Amino acid sequence: MEKKNFDMMNIAEVQSFAKAFLATHSPLSHSVGQYVILPGFCDVHVHFREPGFSYKETIASGSRAAARGGYTAVCTMPNLKPVPDSREHLAQQLVIIERDAVIDVYPYAAITVGEMGETLSDMEGMAGDCIAFSDDGRGVQSEEMMREAMKRAKALGKMIVAHCEVNDLLHGGYIHDGAYARVHGHKGICSESEYLQIERDLRLVKEIGCAYHVCHISAKESVEAIRRAKAEGVDVTCETAPHYLVMDDGDLQEDGRFKMNPPLRSAEDKKALVAGILDGTIDMIATDHAPHSQEEKAKGLAGSAFGIVGLETAFPLLYTKLVKEGVITMERLIELMVYAPRRRFGIPLGESFSVWDLDAEFFVDPDEFLTKGRATPLTGMKLCGKNLLTVHGGRIVYQSETISQ
Repeated sequence: MEKKNFDMMNIAEVQSFAKAFLATHSPLSHSVGQYVILPGFCDVHVHFREPGFSYKETIASGSRAAARGGYTAVCTMPNLKPVPDSREHLAQQLVIIERDAVIDVYPYAAITVGEMGETLSDMEGMAGDCIAFSDDGRGVQSEEMMREAMKRAKALGKMIVAHCEVNDLLHGGYIHDGAYARVHGHKGICSESEYLQIERDLRLVKEIGCAYHVCHISAKESVEAIRRAKAEGVDVTCETAPHYLVMDDGDLQEDGRFKMNPPLRSAEDKKALVAGILDGTIDMIATDHAPHSQEEKAKGLAGSAFGIVGLETAFPLLYTKLVKEGVITMERLIELMVYAPRRRFGIPLGESFSVWDLDAEFFVDPDEFLTKGRATPLTGMKLCGKNLLTVHGGRIVYQSETISQ
């Protein structure tokens, strides 16, 4: 089939192209009218762990899991070994991506050397090969360091993508500083640790004028700070993750699969995040897919590593809990998962779509995942929506075993 520019293709155009493709390339051709065709999702916040931690995830396993979830583009965070803080270090990841990825994978480069917050990375040397700059997993503690990073990013035409966290306010916490932590004797992470650094960065963005994106917001005060900044014309976007929209600290259990950073916060915070989705304050949804080994996640809330997986469950979860329950429309969900992240990060859609059976019900079973990670707070949850097929770049990159050959 002749290649075309589908970067701005709307849903109707995606469906038209997909039907033509399926007619000649897939056993679904005879029954595609029973299913829903959606544009390829885009996740701007994932951890594929390679190089350095391939026992947790690889580019190959992570990209296959993404394709199963309907994703055809992802952006990988830089907490790797070596950290992509120089041209040479970034090149190691690019080689693996070129060799093993089944979808588009765009790497972040680190803001600071080793993500240590002490010296700026070789931003100029990496700008041509990275999607943006981030020290995800750590907040940049020094205001002057972040100011200089923003100046250099602006000069390079690149975005700063910030994990916002004030280290001095953490006090060894590992779940939300709320009712569950108090009742069960856990150390809490206060919301101030997130929103105070967001407020600092927004002040710097207003001063410098760089493009700025906030990772995984979880607190009601963060939503309000970004809402105010947007009203003032600040060049800011933000994301939240699926779990923050459908769960809160009242859902916690004494299990490492409920531990992520930022943590599940209060029901009031969850309500504010949904309001931010509805009024456009929150621009997109990203999974923060963060796989670990079973051993690393088997040490309870206090001892387990931070992070859960989410690429294979994101759309079914959001469709079931938000669309089917009338919280948001399907059109809004597609904007959040497809168009908004691609526009902000300059990621083309291309010949990219997935085919879903929205009536299919299933119980989340991590043993069926393609990712190496198994930790999810959704285990056993009943969801609707199964992906049958994902196509990217004119080829099938995922096909369900339920499709007859």
